[in-house]
Amino acid sequence: MTGPAAPAEDIALWVALSWVKGLGNQTFCQLLRAFGDPAGVYAATRKQLREIVSTDIADAISAGPDHALIAPTLAWLAQPDNHVITFADQVYPQTLLEIPDPPPLLYAKGNLQFLNDRCMAVVGSRNATPQGEKNAEDFSAALSNQGFCIVSGLALGIDGAAHRGGLKGKGSTIAVVGTGLDIVYPARHRELAHQIVEHGLIISEFGLGTPSRAQNFPRRNRIISGLAQGCLVVEANVQSGSLITARLAAEQGREVFAIPGSIHSPLSKGCHQLIKQGAKLVDSIQDIVDELGEVAQTQALQAPGETTAEAHPVLDCMGYEAVSIEALIERTGLTSDSLSAMLLMLELENKIASLPGGRYQRIV
Repeated sequence: MTGPAAPAEDIALWVALSWVKGLGNQTFCQLLRAFGDPAGVYAATRKQLREIVSTDIADAISAGPDHALIAPTLAWLAQPDNHVITFADQVYPQTLLEIPDPPPLLYAKGNLQFLNDRCMAVVGSRNATPQGEKNAEDFSAALSNQGFCIVSGLALGIDGAAHRGGLKGKGSTIAVVGTGLDIVYPARHRELAHQIVEHGLIISEFGLGTPSRAQNFPRRNRIISGLAQGCLVVEANVQSGSLITARLAAEQGREVFAIPGSIHSPLSKGCHQLIKQGAKLVDSIQDIVDELGEVAQTQALQAPGETTAEAHPVLDCMGYEAVSIEALIERTGLTSDSLSAMLLMLELENKIASLPGGRYQRIV
């Protein structure tokens, strides 16, 4: 997808709605389906809202946007290289629409062109060995030179090495973080974060001021895997959070790769477990290129981020007659959640229309 993000004045209501206490992503999407956009949500009556959300949430929305709460975000947006990307923006990453719980908006700092490039997730232990960090950096640099944008979580250890490797190649890197973008966590990666902003991209689904919380990082992991075609685990023990990313990648239909190590090293046990479960054993960059090469070559024929209405897989399966969501699930092979997210995006782009009885029709 190409095109700029929405102007700041249109972002304000998206940000305000995202700050409503207790409003999760799925309910946010239900409100968008019911009322079209955040402006329509705020224009709805309390009775209409109560058909979808709880009393507390309906009361909060009916009270109107909290301008004092969203003012810091609008001031942040006025600074260079700062963005908020929503479902309504053409630059919203298409791959995230394929996951069950896509974030309705993303805060971004850096170059948005990387959002729709072909990506590879590289993750692993925070307490990595020197060899593990070298492997992560070397593999990431090689993948970046093959045109993959390296996605990781800006954590210490393998994540940091993956970002450094990504920055060495033409594919660059995306850091997905579990805090607001006005916070750098861990603080030791402040300089690395500045390099990523200058040459790549940092994104988060969490609003400004959100501190580091343990529960944020598993949510962050689904975006790391969701952006990527595959996920490479370099070093991990059996309790590592990177195994969560690998599991999410598999559930999202991504390829999972793992680098083996010594049978005596605790940091190899997580990778060995993944390999036993069907992950592809990797000992050279060629193992990954061979697995993803056909997809990569197909995508290389298309400019990074470029898509058209005619090329959209859901539109291709829809045809021009009204069709039910059940029929689309059967035709596309997508899950109900993934398909619903794509349909919402297409509806916001005025490419399809929703009809009574849960049916949809193509209008482009």
